[in-house]
Amino acid sequence: MTPPSLERRLGPLDAAAIILSNVIGGGIFYVPVIVAALVPVAAGMLGVWVLGGVLAFAGAMAYAELAALRPRSGGEYVYLREAFGPLAAFLTGWTSFVAGFSGAIAASALFLADAIGRFVPAAADRTPILQLPLPFVPLVVTRQTLVALAAIALLSFIHMRGLGPGRLVHNVLAGLKVSGILIFLALGLALGSGSWGNVTSSHAVAAPATDWLLALIPVMFSYSGWNAAAYVAEEIRDPGRNVPIALGLGTAAVVAIYVALNVLYLYAMPLADLAVVADGRLTDTVAERLFGFVAGNVIAIFTIVSVAASISAMVLAGPRVYFAMARDGAFLPSVAQVHPKYRTPARAIWAQAAWSAVLVLSSTLSGLVNYTGFAIVLFSGIAVAALFVLRRREPDAARPFRAWGYPFAPGLFVAASAAMILHRLWTEPSQTLYGLIIMGAGVPLYLAFARKVNR
Repeated sequence: MTPPSLERRLGPLDAAAIILSNVIGGGIFYVPVIVAALVPVAAGMLGVWVLGGVLAFAGAMAYAELAALRPRSGGEYVYLREAFGPLAAFLTGWTSFVAGFSGAIAASALFLADAIGRFVPAAADRTPILQLPLPFVPLVVTRQTLVALAAIALLSFIHMRGLGPGRLVHNVLAGLKVSGILIFLALGLALGSGSWGNVTSSHAVAAPATDWLLALIPVMFSYSGWNAAAYVAEEIRDPGRNVPIALGLGTAAVVAIYVALNVLYLYAMPLADLAVVADGRLTDTVAERLFGFVAGNVIAIFTIVSVAASISAMVLAGPRVYFAMARDGAFLPSVAQVHPKYRTPARAIWAQAAWSAVLVLSSTLSGLVNYTGFAIVLFSGIAVAALFVLRRREPDAARPFRAWGYPFAPGLFVAASAAMILHRLWTEPSQTLYGLIIMGAGVPLYLAFARKVNR
């Protein structure tokens, strides 16, 4: 009897919605303050966001060729395996499981509980209810963690039940998220009491040239997640056509939204004022400048929907990496099983949910996502570099899509990724070292799985 396989039920708009939900998170609501403090002129600030968008789009087009060439679940895990071997592939999958997806899900779920706490104060209560003093990893249960765990469990259950309900819920959340941003943009620019002089101002103060480059780093982190559609390539109909459409459409939409939001921020206040907005107060401050009042409850509702959409995207995308690893014998064998009824990688979904739950309950492990944050840039840069390897190694392979601007656009993306990694090593060597140790901890596991496969 043939074992059940994943279904190709997603269209290009479904996959583009995954990108929109995965990318548009908290970054666009605090990173502009950082960029404004580094870049001394309004046009330059917008230019940095445009440049970051160009780099993200270049990366998306490289992924589009790779995904069309290898339309399998797993994203860069597949591309690194094909170009650089199984160890490199395992390390990106290991990092995704330990921190990349699971850690981001845990952090987002806790933030979601805080946002809900505006309306139900108990949801954000951090008073310990129960403590489990496990060795090295003490677990603490609070009302906040219970709400976070409930959110993870609910979205994992929905996505485990199949692409049908998962797609419906995710598309609704993504639609509400984007609609909220577009309404905010339209009302702010049409009815808000801002000034276009702030946007076109050429007044600048002296700033080192390196500051302009430093500003690009948080911008690129804000754009991270544009590759989300590649993880589900095995479940997209006609992937040679639809994956490139999804990556191009989703990334272009994110760039347009991000640039437009920065225009709105500048329209609401001069660059100098934007640069000193207090942490977490950007949207409140912009609303007050534009409309004369702080729409706190409205913004809180939007935050809840936005964060829930981001968690949904990660719950959908992450398990496809572990499923691909297990199918290659590089992870727990049971994780490679497809649910016979729902046709989803159910055990991979619940494995991710379980580890995310541990991270929610453990303050000791919560720093994993900070230590390994640079791995997002590292592995996406290596994945785009895989495009050059596979072009040289398989020149005659059928390519339904070819990356636009090759070799210059992907080459620029790889160079920018390398520069950001080197900057991280230079400015935060100890934190980067911890991240490398966490990544390196996967090597013994890889050797154990490889030994089992070779028996």
